[in-house]
Amino acid sequence: MDLSFLRPLYEATQPVVSVHLDTSREDQDADKRIELVWNGLRKELAEKGVDAATLDAVSAAVGGSPEIVGPQGESLYAASGRLLAVHTLAAPPAANRAVVGPVADALETVLDRDRQLPHVVVALDRQGGDVDGYAVGAFDAARSRSFNGSTLHITRVKAGGPSKASYHRRTENVWDSNTAGVAEEIAQAVAAVDAAVVFIGGDDKATAVLRDQPALSALDVTIVDVSGGRGGEDALASLRKSVDEALAQASARAHEEAFQRYMAAAGTGTGISSIPTVTEALAEGRVETLLLSADRSGDPMKWSSYEDAMRVTSSAEALGSTAGDAFSMSAAALLLRAATLGEAGFTEIPAGHSISDGCAANLRY
Repeated sequence: MDLSFLRPLYEATQPVVSVHLDTSREDQDADKRIELVWNGLRKELAEKGVDAATLDAVSAAVGGSPEIVGPQGESLYAASGRLLAVHTLAAPPAANRAVVGPVADALETVLDRDRQLPHVVVALDRQGGDVDGYAVGAFDAARSRSFNGSTLHITRVKAGGPSKASYHRRTENVWDSNTAGVAEEIAQAVAAVDAAVVFIGGDDKATAVLRDQPALSALDVTIVDVSGGRGGEDALASLRKSVDEALAQASARAHEEAFQRYMAAAGTGTGISSIPTVTEALAEGRVETLLLSADRSGDPMKWSSYEDAMRVTSSAEALGSTAGDAFSMSAAALLLRAATLGEAGFTEIPAGHSISDGCAANLRY
């Protein structure tokens, strides 16, 4: 996964507030629940010395996306009285938390984005079909908010909400005469977002006819049948649920394949593990892909500086000439910053695989 979307977070040279919270909209009391959670986190941040202007900037944006029904999360970043970024997440973070530190603590945002795959969703009935292509993430300029979970768009109901998917077509009279045209639309959507998988939901007979189209069988993507489709709110809710589940399975397979590539690289010496080894390679600009496990409960504190962001060390003194500018932060936060600024990619280490420090890398050379 490309980490360049994190770059704005590392432009600040003042303490950064990082907030991650559950903003799911699955009950009528969601607004009150979110407000109470944020008020608690705000109090914690104020007790740590965060200024009121920065807290007010977060307060103005917190609350997720009310127009999106169902599970979601939110990551917000702010410094010196202004927002740096706001992300709606496809799933709630593992825990509600807020931290203030020398650099952004972006692990939850990165993990959520990394679990997405570019894909196409097709909703069919015997009268027509909807074809939507989803890139990984979308930015709504009007609200200065990024949407990590592309399937969140399925349940968008308010005009002027998040940016639409990268590709959308609505076709009628599919059953009678235009199934071949829908297949062509799917092929165009796959190309538009570089999709890895196509999910098809709806009428079984219409789906069977669609699958027989040459344009569909020629695609070099995985095609998965899901429940739900057209036909009202219930069908739409079922479609989102089934696509989310199928997308999670496809993402898990992709991560397992990425990990096996790392293991093959380790056998040739271009795959390394452990925080000390990886930090040395990052400082030298040799990391092509950073791999981290999601569980960072035992993460050590490391040292870095604003002047030399690529260097992550075990002590301030090890930074040498930039030691006077040194600060400490969790290893994951500093590793992500170094990987982003070093133009390295990222992939999550799948659960169940044991790697030293939960940290590894594929090397460029």
